[in-house]
Amino acid sequence: MIESPQLDDTLPNIILASKSPRRADLLKQIGFEFEVYPSEIEEPQITASPADAVQELALTKARTVAAKFDAGIVLGADTVVVINGQPIGKPENDAHAVEILTQLSGNRHEVITGTALIDIKRKNEVVWAEKTAVYFRTLRQSEILAYVRSGESSDKAGAYGIQGSAGAFVKRIEGCYFNVVGLPLASLTVQLWRLLEDNPKQ
Repeated sequence: MIESPQLDDTLPNIILASKSPRRADLLKQIGFEFEVYPSEIEEPQITASPADAVQELALTKARTVAAKFDAGIVLGADTVVVINGQPIGKPENDAHAVEILTQLSGNRHEVITGTALIDIKRKNEVVWAEKTAVYFRTLRQSEILAYVRSGESSDKAGAYGIQGSAGAFVKRIEGCYFNVVGLPLASLTVQLWRLLEDNPKQ
């Protein structure tokens, strides 16, 4: 259990409204104890600005799960990749993954994660978006095809996972590395402390 000088007691029950194994691994990495309860909502097409859209979807996920519990802190999140102002979601198939990675090759893109926290008992909510700029080196077509064949590109925004072998595609980043993986750990911890400030253990 994570400890903080700002909290006099242990954290209340945290409920992760996501089935993403990457987000679960990140929470474990920083010592959070939690249970997984995916929202299972259908993700809509992005029509608002990407930053607004991921915040709205993260909050919708968190609210959907919060309605099923009496107490605890619900964590919802959604991530999108944006290049030249255009959002890129998860690839529909291998051919689409190749198309996405070809577009990212040699270019800069942004990874934006919307994150929402809901304190169920106190009905307090906080939602924010974190942006990280990612710069890809120029990729060989053979690299792209091999990566897609490996299966790593499926079910990932932008068709890649920086924590896997696609880490070799990245020249540099500007911002939070963990945000690219799926959760901005530093701002998540700060926002959680703020949400729970002067809040008795649930």
